[in-house]
Amino acid sequence: MKKSVLFGAGLLAALVASGAARAEGELVLGYMMAKSGPYVSLANTNEVAVDMAVEEINAKGGINGKKIKVVKFDTAGDPKQATTALRSFAQDAGALAVIGPFSSSEVRTTFPVGEREGLAQMSMASSAPGLTKGFTYGFRNTTDEGKVIDQVLAAVKDKKLPMASGAAAYATDDVVSKSIGTAVVPKMFEKYSIPSKGSVDFQLAAFDLSPQVAQLKQMAPDIVGLGSPPEGAVNLAKELKRQGVATRIVGGTTIADPELPKRMDGAGETLTIGTTFFPEVNDKTKAFTSEFGKRTKAAGLTRTDPNQMDASVYDIVYLYSEAMKRAGVTGDKAKLAEERTAIRDQLAKLKDYHALEGSISFTDGDAVKPVYVLEVKGGKWTLLDTRTPN
Repeated sequence: MKKSVLFGAGLLAALVASGAARAEGELVLGYMMAKSGPYVSLANTNEVAVDMAVEEINAKGGINGKKIKVVKFDTAGDPKQATTALRSFAQDAGALAVIGPFSSSEVRTTFPVGEREGLAQMSMASSAPGLTKGFTYGFRNTTDEGKVIDQVLAAVKDKKLPMASGAAAYATDDVVSKSIGTAVVPKMFEKYSIPSKGSVDFQLAAFDLSPQVAQLKQMAPDIVGLGSPPEGAVNLAKELKRQGVATRIVGGTTIADPELPKRMDGAGETLTIGTTFFPEVNDKTKAFTSEFGKRTKAAGLTRTDPNQMDASVYDIVYLYSEAMKRAGVTGDKAKLAEERTAIRDQLAKLKDYHALEGSISFTDGDAVKPVYVLEVKGGKWTLLDTRTPN
C-alpha cells in the first residue's frame, strides 16, 4: 500500500495534487484527524488504528479487488479546517467517504457541507445528542452521552448500588461537558427518580476545585453526574479524596481514558462510566490491544493503550469496507457520485455487523452498539456490566 500523506491547511495544494494523481480504481477514503489542537491527547493515536485496519483489509485483497487508499488532513479540531478538508476530499481528492471529523463542534459545520456534496462522513468521537438529525450522509460510530449515561445509571440501579440522591458537576467551557451537566444529567436523574441536591461548575483550566468539592460535601449526594474531559475528572476525584468526600462519580464517554485510574493516583475509587470499548472483552479486543500497543510504542507515542476513539476509528474503516463491498464499489471516477450514495445507503441498512467494539447497527445515522459500564476498583478499570441501548 502506498504510504498515506499527512495534510494540513498549509498543504492544501498537495491534497489537490494527490486527488488528481489518484490511480484509477483505488478506493479513496478521506480522513480528518485531530493530531494537534485541543483533542490531541485523545486523538493522536487514532491514525495508528486507521492504518492497522487499512493494512489488514488490503493484505486480504482489498475490497472488490481494489485497494483502499487514505488521504489525511489534520484539522486540529478546528471546525473551519474541518470544512476545508471536507470540501477538498469531495471536490479534489475523489474520496468515496470520509473518516471523521473528531469533535461535535466540527460535525456541526461539516455535516451540512457533506449533505450538499453527497459525501458520507462518520465521526469517531462526537457525542453531543442529536447531531445526525436531518442528515442522510452524516453518521457517527459513537453513542450519544444521553444514551451512555442512561445505561450507566441503569447498571448502578440493577447492581443495587446507592443512588438515593445526586448532584451534577460540569465544565462550563466545553460544549459537550456543559450539555451533560445542564441537560443530560438532570434528565437522567428525573428518569431514575433521583432527587437532585444541586450542581457545581468549573472551568477546565481550574486546577483548584476545593470550593466546588466543599459544596458537594455539604450536599452529600450518593452520586455525582460529571460532564468533563478526563482532566476534570482527575482534579475532581483527587479533591474529593482530599476532603474525605465519599460519593460515586458517574459519567459517559468524555472521561473514558484507559489511563484515568493511574492518573488519579489512588483517588476515584468507584468512579463509574460508560464506554464503547474495553480491551478485555474477548480474544479479538485483546489481539487489537496488543498490536496497537506495539505500534504506538514503536512510534514513540506516550499512550500505548487504545481508547474508545481508537477502536471506533478502526471499526469505521471496516464499516466503510463492508458498505463498499455490498455496494459493489469500483472506484470508477465516472461513477463517483453514484458510488458515494450507494455507500451511504448500505451503511444506513447495516444491521448487527460484527466489529471490534461488538455488534453494530445504525439507526438514524447513529451507531447502536454495546455500552461497557466500567468501575474503578483497586486503581484499575473493571467491567461492571455490558448493556445495549434501545
